[in-house]
Amino acid sequence: MKCVVKVCFVLAALSSTSAVAADLVSAAAPATSPAVEGGWTYSVSPYFWAAGLSGETSQFGLPVVDIDASFSNIFDNLDFAVMLIGEARNGPYSLFGDLIYTDLSSSKATPLGILATSVEVESSTFAGLIGAGYSVLDGPSGRLDLVGGARVWSVDTEISFDGAFLNGRKRSDGATWVDGLIGVRGNFALTPQFYATGWGLVGAGGADVDWDVMAGVGYNINETFSATLGYRALGVDYNDDGFLFDVVQQGPIAGLTIRF
Repeated sequence: MKCVVKVCFVLAALSSTSAVAADLVSAAAPATSPAVEGGWTYSVSPYFWAAGLSGETSQFGLPVVDIDASFSNIFDNLDFAVMLIGEARNGPYSLFGDLIYTDLSSSKATPLGILATSVEVESSTFAGLIGAGYSVLDGPSGRLDLVGGARVWSVDTEISFDGAFLNGRKRSDGATWVDGLIGVRGNFALTPQFYATGWGLVGAGGADVDWDVMAGVGYNINETFSATLGYRALGVDYNDDGFLFDVVQQGPIAGLTIRF
């Protein structure tokens, strides 16, 4: 029983990072560089999200596990992560995408070593959003866009046993779903260098509810580069055939935007 509880805890911590994660429109892309009339402008924004996670999760037919993990707990098990946003804009029209991929692993010794001497859990999560927007307000001081899109979630977890009776045994569980989202995003110039930025999205589909909000302040380094610091919260409630992922992920977010 102690072994099962430890496995459940590891699964909960590893599954949590998806949320990730994450996600949508640029956390670091101010509308401060006007597009050439009749032409397109482009930006890419790698970003970092130091998010903790709370909620409930269940996989492998195990009981529901409550999660309350800080970012440091998740970061200790992080093997690889990519977070990147891209945007193309022509006047009031915009296309955007948000890619989050995380790969985590954790290995623990079992307390008794009867069925196995150790257990290793690997979890990979992909969350990708693609969408389009239209500016309903656009002026020298800022812009407000209505946006809509679809986000694809894919979570895969594998548990491996080493030693004793279960040596070499593996079991995997996962889920993939798509949610439709609508909302707003905006930027407002506070000074020629500083700006406020944020978004709010909500939707559903494979999940019962999927929402994402962010608010931050950015700084225009020059015409090509800008940096943003803010706070982001994302929640998703997915439950199907014994696979439960009902979590809220939130924490500081920092990004660097390159415009061309």
